[in-house]
Amino acid sequence: MLNRGDFDYICRLVQERSAIVLEAGKEYLVELRLKPLLRDCGVADMGAFVERLRSDRSGTLQRQVVEAMTTNETSFFRDIHPFETLRRQILPELLRLRAGERALNVWCGAASSGQEIYSLAMLLREHFPELLGWRVRLLATDISREMILRCREGRYSQLEVNRGLPAAMLVKYFERVDMDWRLKETIRQMVEFREMNLAASWPGLPTMDLILLRNVLIYFDEATKRAILGRVHGALRGDGYLLLGGSETTLNLDARFDQVRLDRTLCYRVRGGDGGGRI
Repeated sequence: MLNRGDFDYICRLVQERSAIVLEAGKEYLVELRLKPLLRDCGVADMGAFVERLRSDRSGTLQRQVVEAMTTNETSFFRDIHPFETLRRQILPELLRLRAGERALNVWCGAASSGQEIYSLAMLLREHFPELLGWRVRLLATDISREMILRCREGRYSQLEVNRGLPAAMLVKYFERVDMDWRLKETIRQMVEFREMNLAASWPGLPTMDLILLRNVLIYFDEATKRAILGRVHGALRGDGYLLLGGSETTLNLDARFDQVRLDRTLCYRVRGGDGGGRI
């Protein structure tokens, strides 16, 4: 069992390293997420594990704990409505607006295991063949080094591809590798993955036409949400789009965004169209 002192220590560690807040009552989640690390360390209980964690001078175990606690569940084409809105309205508009430049920049700020950005890559390849002649940059970032490495591999279990991925896309864009499925190179090479902490500085991030920051703000305190949205405002082109999770909003956090409903999806745009500066 995880006692209060050890739980508080892990909460402080995670918040200091990632700005993510673990609330009281999440002890069960902490134990569940850290159980594989206990096995790797060869310790029998949480008390012994936290004792080793406190004495971790190299920082390796601390980093592994933060990564374990900041990895969030995802799936292909999660909450399908935003992807339908992207296909029907947002992407056609962005292609029209960028026809002169023939360039499109998209950023997924919480890559997790990669399904969201790869879903978008398949959607672009499937429905917008004209982009083959464009400079398309799909960037996905995550705080977890382990997740970034996994994303680059593009390999998923049968259970993962069964969740949300149309069978036709599985056949068309994946190949079987042992008991798993791996995205074909034509899709993998469309995406650039980079390790990045949303709560820290964002070096080298270009201005974006579309930013996906879905189901991640909910893990931060209000001050961190405001700081992240402030940097998003600087990274989003004035006529670009920001997509958040269904339970997330910019309201009462940053007044420089307008909320726009397209079909069944809430999107956010820079108020006045003057938010296209760099961070």
